[in-house]
Amino acid sequence: MKRVEHGFELFIFNSRWLLAPFYLGLIAGIGLLLVKFAKAFVAALPVVFGGSSGEAMIAILTLVDITLVASLLLIIIFAGYENFISKIDTHDHEDRPDWMGHVSFSDLKLKLIGSIVAISGIELLKYFVNVGQHNEHDLMWVVIIHLTLVFSGVMFALMDRISGAHHGPAPESSASQHE
Repeated sequence: MKRVEHGFELFIFNSRWLLAPFYLGLIAGIGLLLVKFAKAFVAALPVVFGGSSGEAMIAILTLVDITLVASLLLIIIFAGYENFISKIDTHDHEDRPDWMGHVSFSDLKLKLIGSIVAISGIELLKYFVNVGQHNEHDLMWVVIIHLTLVFSGVMFALMDRISGAHHGPAPESSASQHE
């Protein structure tokens, strides 16, 4: 019976490789974003050189927005793969990001919500730059959505801090901190 249990547990453990195609799809998604970025960059050129400063700012913010989404995907790919599938062996490559291998699932959630809030903030800034082109109702909803995401991010961080306080190492006493 122990042999059957071990075989079943090995089967469950190896099922983590079913996630690999998801990460390959996210890598392809970064490629698609590169195409979108190139198109937005080409479209931004005449706007930057011939349009108003507000239009130029929106064109540049669009590039920043796409870049943030691509960076977010890269964080999800690296951290998700290392947390759920296997460690990435880079043979101590000099360009290996310091955070790689040190991002827990909890850290990943916080990075994700932080990136979403940043992307939402950029979208909100785009609305404010062209405030005259939007009605009050649309502006109100963009602000409400952004504030909801900010609140969610704060709640995620607060819950993470609370759960870390109960499950992490015991805090040092104030006497030992002053020594």
